Amino acid sequence: MKTGKFFKSLLDYLILFLASVICAIALYNFAVAFNFPLTGFSGLAMILNYLFGLPMGITNIALNIPVAILCYKRIGKKFFWRSVFCTLVYSLATDYLAPLLPVYKGSMMLSALSSGVLGGFGYAIIYMRNASTGGTDFVSVYIKAIFPHISLGKILFFVDGLIVVAGGLIMQDVDGIMYGLIISYVTNTVIDKMMFGVNAGKLALVITEKGPEVAKAIDEVTERGATLVDVKGAYKMEPKQMVLCACNNKQMFLIETAIKKVDENAFTIILESNEVHGEGFDVTRIAG
Repeated sequence: MKTGKFFKSLLDYLILFLASVICAIALYNFAVAFNFPLTGFSGLAMILNYLFGLPMGITNIALNIPVAILCYKRIGKKFFWRSVFCTLVYSLATDYLAPLLPVYKGSMMLSALSSGVLGGFGYAIIYMRNASTGGTDFVSVYIKAIFPHISLGKILFFVDGLIVVAGGLIMQDVDGIMYGLIISYVTNTVIDKMMFGVNAGKLALVITEKGPEVAKAIDEVTERGATLVDVKGAYKMEPKQMVLCACNNKQMFLIETAIKKVDENAFTIILESNEVHGEGFDVTRIAG
């Protein structure tokens, strides 16, 4: 049992290592080359590098120490130590590993988009492994823990947007602010899609006189459970059932087909559901 936990933990840290390196590459090899104002503590480190020539990676570590201490109790021990690991790997990879790789010097827009997509991919993997790269991540996850109904991507975009604007103003680069905001928006959109898109799906509301039969048909084709609610039609005041079923996007066609076979007169409403939690659906937890 202990051996299994050890290898699972080892795999987690290996994935966190690779994801942290990906984030460093997104930063150094795509964003720094064009001096885009950056987000988070990387953005603050870039500002200090611009003003005083301080190394970005080491500065990032130094900035993280007081914030990490302040947020330690709220975010939890496991999340904290994994984040410390990611912060060290990310910072050292930015200073020593990423410079060994080719730096993209083509289109500024492509560079911004590539930085956003690659960074979003890396950060999402880190968050899904219950960790972060420190800095404003600590602050954002702290806010997320207090207000769980707000998506992490939106919190990150707001916090990072302030730093991007500050960096652009200090560097007197209005275009840089726009590119920095594009990077931030793309990054956090990718984070939200990767972390919570897996839980997105559809909700079918079926008004029928054959509720049990419809629910059984849905279960047979998708192995999804359904909920029956007694309702009454307002026109003829006849008793009916409403069948509620949450499913993923791919299963909705099968459900529609099954409903029609059981009751051609069924009134079906299909809604988009941003997140579905419960049996049969994955749950993404952050911090704690």
